[in-house]
Amino acid sequence: MTMNVRTLCLGFLSTGEASGYEIKKGIEDGMFSHFIDASFGSIYPALTQLTAEGLLTVRAEEQTGKPDKKVYAITENGRKALARAISVLPAKDKFKSEFLFQMLLHQFITPDVMLAAIDKQLNDLRQDLARIAECRCSEQPHAGARFVADYGEAVLTASVRCLEEKRRELVRQTAAQAAE
Repeated sequence: MTMNVRTLCLGFLSTGEASGYEIKKGIEDGMFSHFIDASFGSIYPALTQLTAEGLLTVRAEEQTGKPDKKVYAITENGRKALARAISVLPAKDKFKSEFLFQMLLHQFITPDVMLAAIDKQLNDLRQDLARIAECRCSEQPHAGARFVADYGEAVLTASVRCLEEKRRELVRQTAAQAAE
């Protein structure tokens, strides 16, 4: 399976109707934020194309003091297209990390900078874990959302444990070097 903006929009709209802006927010901050990045410049053309193909419907919703909002909904043909798109084996996950790049080349930075980077990464990971916990409490997610939350929680928890240990090692090494 190749994840693309079209498939992401169909997946998002399979949970309910939404505007392009709401789709973008859900891709940035919501349940769909873990998959691929998508800009307004890619979302709106995808929505237009999906609508032209009959995979989505669109209706205008009045707004006070603003232009009408376009609200999209998935059609039965859209659900079938989504099912076809996700019924193949996924590509290997790609993981990109500025933090890991920095750690790979840590010999070029001071221990203080390295500790600050680890602390920031730990803080970011703990915030992600808190967001997962918050979602578990505020919603009764369906089985797919629980699966993704469980997987994310396991990966993030393992990352926190690893970084806590690496941080302790770095503090011990720095103290030993200072004592010499």
